[in-house]
Amino acid sequence: MGREKRKNMKGRRFSKRKTEADRANRHDLYQKAVQAPEADIEFFSKVFEERRDRAPMRMREDFCGTAYFSTEWCKSHPERTAIGVDLSAETLQWGREHNLAAVPDETRARIELIEGDVRVQHEELAPADMTCAMNFSYCVFKTRAELLEYFKAARAGLVEDGVFFCELYGGMEAIQPVRDEREVEDFTYIWEQKLYNPIDHSTLCYIHFEFEDGSRINRAFTYDWRLWTIPELRELLLEAGFSSARVYWEEVEDEEDSDPDDDELSGTGEYVEVTEVENQESWLVYIAAFV
Repeated sequence: MGREKRKNMKGRRFSKRKTEADRANRHDLYQKAVQAPEADIEFFSKVFEERRDRAPMRMREDFCGTAYFSTEWCKSHPERTAIGVDLSAETLQWGREHNLAAVPDETRARIELIEGDVRVQHEELAPADMTCAMNFSYCVFKTRAELLEYFKAARAGLVEDGVFFCELYGGMEAIQPVRDEREVEDFTYIWEQKLYNPIDHSTLCYIHFEFEDGSRINRAFTYDWRLWTIPELRELLLEAGFSSARVYWEEVEDEEDSDPDDDELSGTGEYVEVTEVENQESWLVYIAAFV
């Protein structure tokens, strides 16, 4: 090899083949692993119709992220509209390019996305029939004053017979270091509860993704939350102006239907209103607050 050619080759790096982690997008993975909009839409509509004798049409999704739920909401009925609010411009833009762009123009026209704080009132917007805060997103508010401010804003943005929905998780396992893995299509979803402080109920959690070729996306999402309790949320919702806040708990399989070799109870996916239950290692509930 001549001197000039050796000189040009000096310091050159040869590109490596991209891993599955390199090719993946964390928002797409999150939607596949975490979100189930069809089930949520069915449950929210059922509760709303049972209590209000009409179907909800205008929905506001706070902390909407990629607006996946908003998109599916508008796909579920030709007259439904959605407002999505989120602070992250990057996440909203991904949602526009991948979720909104994938639906017909007529459906997309019924979805409005706003980059902003969910606690800020938008007087120009028509009030919603229903507002939801999914995936424990409101837990980013760590003080009573902050969360009350948000609940008041949610209340103000609803119609006279509106309903607010949120989720909460808990149980004895929720305050311990935990690492749960679940296979999803061609990747593994990993939920890690790293830290928990019993003094202020602050918790630090991560989502990781692992692929069949051994590559990983570590800390694809980080959550620095306060793990609120059910009575705290219900009291704050009432203080914010809601008339009632009801708890919907997932039913579990009957003992004769469950695996005798499995000590854990299996959820049925059906949620029913409760006022008293036995504590569990891990639970997830919906809370519905009625104007």
